[in-house]
Amino acid sequence: MIIVAAAPAVTVPTIAALVREQTGVSWSRARRLCTEGRVTVDGQRCLDPAARVLPGAMVAIDQEGPKLRTLPLAESAIVYRDRDVVVVDKPAGVLSAADEPGEQGTLADYTRTSLRRMGEPGLDAPLGIVHRLDKETSGLMIFARTSLAKRSLAAQFREHTTERVYHAIAHGAVTARRVDTYLVLNRGDGLRGSHGHFRRASGAAPAEARQAITHIAPIAALAGATLVECRLETGRQHQIRIHLPVRPSAGRRTRPHPRPRRPEDRCAGRCSTRADTRPRASENRRGHVVPERAARGLQAMVELLRP
Repeated sequence: MIIVAAAPAVTVPTIAALVREQTGVSWSRARRLCTEGRVTVDGQRCLDPAARVLPGAMVAIDQEGPKLRTLPLAESAIVYRDRDVVVVDKPAGVLSAADEPGEQGTLADYTRTSLRRMGEPGLDAPLGIVHRLDKETSGLMIFARTSLAKRSLAAQFREHTTERVYHAIAHGAVTARRVDTYLVLNRGDGLRGSHGHFRRASGAAPAEARQAITHIAPIAALAGATLVECRLETGRQHQIRIHLPVRPSAGRRTRPHPRPRRPEDRCAGRCSTRADTRPRASENRRGHVVPERAARGLQAMVELLRP
């Protein structure tokens, strides 16, 4: 067994990088040691190879240790469930739902598998998709388990009565503002963006443009960046990265750039969602308020960038 204390560094290393550095194994083997439960951080198993290690953390690597039997989605990721809805803490790197027919390995698939192993009834029907998160974004998602719940939640998202809050790290100094633009597939250089912002508009927004509204509030000034809170009135694709000033949020990538090779190039965003989960008018229970959970990767970047 190898035990090492993470040393201060210019960049916060990932678990997999530290394992590879200390053991000399390949990248695939280093990642597998993490997912198999053979690596702990401060005494707790760390199954995410891309999780970052804060300075001073004690990392133990046991290559011959017992292999942990893992599920595609940990039971702890299901933060709330009842007969109508299920709320899931989505990890980064997982698709929310299938983009194309027959696509598998999505959060919806993993959630159904976890519910089945937990002995939940009524799993023959697919989960209702009412909103999505980008693949590289972690955060809380809500799925409908009945047609009644799906109609109720879809109406809330359509009428903008849900509350969606993102925490992100943006480059530079960010001030409080309300951003209201119309998003188009091609802003003038082949990329999705706001109509009239990349190039001066010669007329009204095209018919296919979609209005996007984001409320941005700074939380903390960091070294060359700002920790911000973004509250969405609408939920358009890439809305936050387009509305944040200067450049996309730290660690985020803008298509059509290639997939990042380094863990530090992953998304630095975190989402929580609040909605009324009472589709049945006769029920007396209050709507569930989803607790926000800190993302280890985002928190590590915040600590690294504190002045």
